[in-house]
Amino acid sequence: MPSEPAPATRRVVSPLDQRLEAATGHDIDTLWAYRNRGVLDEQHALLVDRHRELAKTQTGVIFYLRLLNRLSTGAFDVDSTLFTRIDRTVDQMREAAHARDAAARAVLAVLEPIEAAAASTTPDAQQLSTDDQAALLAIAGGAKLYEHLLTGRMTVTTASGTRIPHAELRRLEDVGLVARDTSHPVHAGQPVELTDAGRAALFASRRTPPTTQTPKAPIRTGTSPSTPAQRR
Repeated sequence: MPSEPAPATRRVVSPLDQRLEAATGHDIDTLWAYRNRGVLDEQHALLVDRHRELAKTQTGVIFYLRLLNRLSTGAFDVDSTLFTRIDRTVDQMREAAHARDAAARAVLAVLEPIEAAAASTTPDAQQLSTDDQAALLAIAGGAKLYEHLLTGRMTVTTASGTRIPHAELRRLEDVGLVARDTSHPVHAGQPVELTDAGRAALFASRRTPPTTQTPKAPIRTGTSPSTPAQRR
């Protein structure tokens, strides 16, 4: 019998990934993609930006840890030169860890209010239909309302090539989910964008509630940043 495929390995980019995913209902890759597409509201966009900084500092910690492991494999002569390299690598790894811890605190400053809001959110929030979700997601990538010069027919054309009927646009406008830049003539194309309410509704509607509650214990920061690095 053919063996079952192995489950996909979850990509981890920072110590706070699980808390972000539990609070938002989206995996890290989805959050970063939504940030790039302009789907997120200001608070969640700031969270993703801070998380990206944390991911960069975590990469620095991993780099120096691997370098330290390489220096201790026995591939190098055990002499004063090796001791100097090890000392320098330990100091660099300590500095990288301090930078990571500072970045983690910056993430927590944005994440904790989102966690509190998610915990108090009632289930009767506005629900979007599948068609509305698709329309808002397409508009988030860039869209314009055009009027055909001959027929006078108006249609929204998105950057992905999706066309949205004018009646659908008007309905989304009426409920405050999208807005047009009327300073542009409609025959040349009026930009259409999600409002803050539209971003929030789209983000919430595409949320997948976590099946288990992730504990909110703070990450371990190791050596206190106030402790000065000591060179031997």
